[in-house]
Amino acid sequence: MCGIVGALAFNNSNFEVDENYILKMRDTMVHRGPDGGGLWISSDRKVGLGHRRLSIIDLSAAADQPMCNEDGTLWIVFNGEIYNHAEIRKELMAIGGHVWKTDHSDTEMILHAFEQWGIDCIHKFRGMFAIGLWDASKSELWLIRDRMGVKPLYYSIHDGRIVFASEIKALLKDPGQKRVLNEAAAYHYLSFLTAPAPSTLFEGIKKLPNASWLKISCDGTLRQSKYWDMLDNASSLADKSENEIAAMILEELRTSVKLRKISDVPVGVFLSGGIDSSTNAALFSEGETTKVKTFSIGYEGEYSSYKNELYYARKIAGLVGAEHHEKLLTQKDLMEFLPEMIHLQDEPIGDPVCFPVYFVSKLARDNGVVVCQLGEGADELFCGYPGWKTSLHLQKIGGWPIPTFLKSAVMHIASIWGNVTDMKFEKLRRNINDQPVFWGGADEFSEFQKKRLLSKRMKKQFKNFTSWEPVKKIYSAYKEKARDNSILNWMTYLDLNFRLPELLLMRVDKMAMGVSLEARVPFLDHKFVELAMGIPEKIKTRNGVLKYILKKAVRGVIPDEIIDRPKQGFGVPVREWLFSGLGAEVKREIKDFCAKTDYFDNDEMTKYIETSGLANSWYIYNFVLWWKKNIYS
Repeated sequence: MCGIVGALAFNNSNFEVDENYILKMRDTMVHRGPDGGGLWISSDRKVGLGHRRLSIIDLSAAADQPMCNEDGTLWIVFNGEIYNHAEIRKELMAIGGHVWKTDHSDTEMILHAFEQWGIDCIHKFRGMFAIGLWDASKSELWLIRDRMGVKPLYYSIHDGRIVFASEIKALLKDPGQKRVLNEAAAYHYLSFLTAPAPSTLFEGIKKLPNASWLKISCDGTLRQSKYWDMLDNASSLADKSENEIAAMILEELRTSVKLRKISDVPVGVFLSGGIDSSTNAALFSEGETTKVKTFSIGYEGEYSSYKNELYYARKIAGLVGAEHHEKLLTQKDLMEFLPEMIHLQDEPIGDPVCFPVYFVSKLARDNGVVVCQLGEGADELFCGYPGWKTSLHLQKIGGWPIPTFLKSAVMHIASIWGNVTDMKFEKLRRNINDQPVFWGGADEFSEFQKKRLLSKRMKKQFKNFTSWEPVKKIYSAYKEKARDNSILNWMTYLDLNFRLPELLLMRVDKMAMGVSLEARVPFLDHKFVELAMGIPEKIKTRNGVLKYILKKAVRGVIPDEIIDRPKQGFGVPVREWLFSGLGAEVKREIKDFCAKTDYFDNDEMTKYIETSGLANSWYIYNFVLWWKKNIYS
C-alpha cells in the first residue's frame, strides 16, 4: 500500500518535469508510505514518477518503486495488492523470457504481465490497485483503477501536461493547479455526500472511475475504457437450491479472506460485532497458530441514535481466541480531530463515520498491525440495510398501472398538506418521472430541499438540473446488461458503482492510510461479487429478513446471537452531539460561510438549521470546513 504520483508533459509543451516538482507532490503523502520514497525522471524530462512506500509484500529494497523492467522500457508506480501475484508469476516463468530481480514482488509481476499480455493483463489480477505505468516504447502513459474502486486515483490536465496522484493534496502542490469549486459536483454532493466520478469538488481535477483505465499519448490524446462490469460474468444461480448457494457463498468467502491474509507484515481485523466483521474474524482465525488481533470502537456514554456493540465484539473475540483491543471515543475527540479529518479527506466525504474509522485504524497501528480486514460491501451485496426495504416497497408501488395524471394529482394534494422538501415526496416525484426510486444508499437532500437552500444565482444555474444525471448513466448501463432486471439488483449495482467506490471505500482509504494502515475488503473480491450478483432476489431477502442467504451461509461459523440480532450500522452519535457543544460550532461556521459566499441563501439556511435541519447539518458543515481549508485559504 502506497502513495503514487506522476506527470507527463505533452509534445507541444515546454514544461519540463524535474525532481523538485515530483518530490513536492510525493511528500504530501508520507502518511501513505512512511517506509521510503522513490523517484524517477526520464532523460528528456517529459515523464516523472514518484512513490511513497508502505512495505507489505517483499520488504526488500529490490521491490522499491518506481520500478522498471529489465530493459527500462516500462516504468511503474503502484498502490495496492495483487493477492494472486504468486500464481501469475509462476505462469509467466513457465512462459519464459522474463528476467526477475525480486523474490516475490507483486509490483514486478505487474510489469512482466504487461510485457506479456499488454493491458489485458489486468483481467488476471485479483486484488485492489491504482497503477501508473509508462510505456516508453510506445510513449504512452496508462492509469488503471481496480474493479471495485478500493484504491483512489486522481488526475488533472492543464498547461500542457497530465498529473496524477493517489491524493488530491499532491496535485494541489503543482503551481499550475487552480483551486476552484466545481459547482455541479457540489450540487450532487448535497444528495450523495460525495462527488460522482469522474468529478471531484475541485474544478479541473478528476478521479478515474472504478474498473477503468485511461491511456494518454504524448500528443495529449486520451482514451478511456471500462474493462470490467460485475454483470458481465455473473451467472444466474436460479437453478441452485438455497443450501447449494449458501455453501458456494461460504466457500468463495473463505477463499477471499484467505487471499487477504497474504502479507509479510502483521494483519488484523476490524470487529464491530455485526455479521460481516464477525464472519471476517471467524474465517480469518481458521488455521491460524497465533492469535488474530481484533479492534473495536465505542463511545463514552449512552445515546439513543447509536448503541455500543462492544459486548458482541468481545463475544466474537473470545470465541475465536483473539487478542482484542478497543477504544471509547468522545465528542471532544471528534472536535480535536476535525482539522486532521479535513486534511485527510481532500474533498468532502459527508459520512461522519470517517471519525471512528480513523481511530480504529490508529488503534490497530498502535498495536503493531499494518494491515486490517473489514466488512465493507456485504450490506450492498445481500440487502443488509433496513432503508432498502422501504425503497423496494416504494418502487413496487410505483410499478402499479396508475395513470400519470393521478400520480401528479396525489403529488399536488400531498404538497398542500405536507412538506415538499421531504424525501417521501422526492421519491414520489421520481415515480411520476418514470425514474427508479432508489438513487443510492446516501440520498440526503431532496431536489426541493437543494433548490430551496441555494442562492439566487445557484438556483438559476441549476434550475433545470437534478442529481438524476450521474445516476442515469449507471441506470442505462444496468438496463443494458442486467439479465435479472430486479429492483434489488439495481440497488446493489448502483451502490457498488457509486456509493461504495466514491464514499464508503474512500472514507476507509483516506482514514486508514492517514495512519499508514492498509485496509482490505474480502466481501468485495470481484469473484465474490460476481457470485453474489447471480443470486436470485427472492433468497437474498425473504419474509422481511435482511441478508437471508448470507445468514444461512454463515450459520455455524458465528453464533446465532450475532446472526439474529437487529441490524446496527457502524455509526456515530453525531445527532446528539449536534444538539450539544458541536451544534454551536456548526451553526457558527455555516453562518460565516453563507456570509462570505453566494452558494446558499443565508435566510433559508438559517431557517433550515434552526428548525428541522440541525440533525443533517453535519453534511453541510463538512463541505464548509473543506471549502475554508482548500478554496478560501
